[in-house]
Amino acid sequence: MSLLEHLEELRGRIIVIAVSIVLGGIAGFFLSEQIIAILRAALPEGQDTLIQISVGESLAVRLRVALYVGVAISVPVILYQVWRFVTPGLTRRERRLIWPMLVGASVLFAIGIGLGYFVIPYALDFLLGLALPGVETQLRLSEYVSFVSTVMLAFGLAFQFPVLLLLLARVGILNYRFLSSRRRWAILAIVLFAIVATPGGDPLSSMVLSLVMYALFEATLQLIRKIRP
Repeated sequence: MSLLEHLEELRGRIIVIAVSIVLGGIAGFFLSEQIIAILRAALPEGQDTLIQISVGESLAVRLRVALYVGVAISVPVILYQVWRFVTPGLTRRERRLIWPMLVGASVLFAIGIGLGYFVIPYALDFLLGLALPGVETQLRLSEYVSFVSTVMLAFGLAFQFPVLLLLLARVGILNYRFLSSRRRWAILAIVLFAIVATPGGDPLSSMVLSLVMYALFEATLQLIRKIRP
């Protein structure tokens, strides 16, 4: 294929991804009230009241939730389109990995989202416990939803780490020897990602995310050892 044909194919796949996100976002908008109620359930006892300081804040939050849902629902579509774009350069044997990879990535993403939701109450307890004496904390709706959604998406993306490493190992870009000899750099990258990905300077979420990603890295490393020693 020529460069122009590659660009045309890339354009088509980006359009498919965009349409998927829009359709998922429409569904997310109609479910946004129920989703926000689920997010509110993670609030610590006695802190379950959220405030808004502008008339259109609730609508803006619903639109943001719709976008997050659209992206989350579209993860399998995004992975499939990316895989199909690089498929022409792969062997037939490597192409057969697409469905196991897609299923595995989708399951891991869902597990990551769930773990992020599980961590949120503890992170909120920790952060709210740092409030100065005599200071009353009022949680704003938009900031709370943004915080919770960011943490959950960060955990979901972190659980794609093993899929990415396995994919790169399968196509011969990475191997066990290369990764194991650069373990320190991997740990540094994991810690930096966890710090950047978790909002509000929350050390608890960052620490949990770092530990989870490192455990996933070591487990994936053992799988790669059998594939590409």
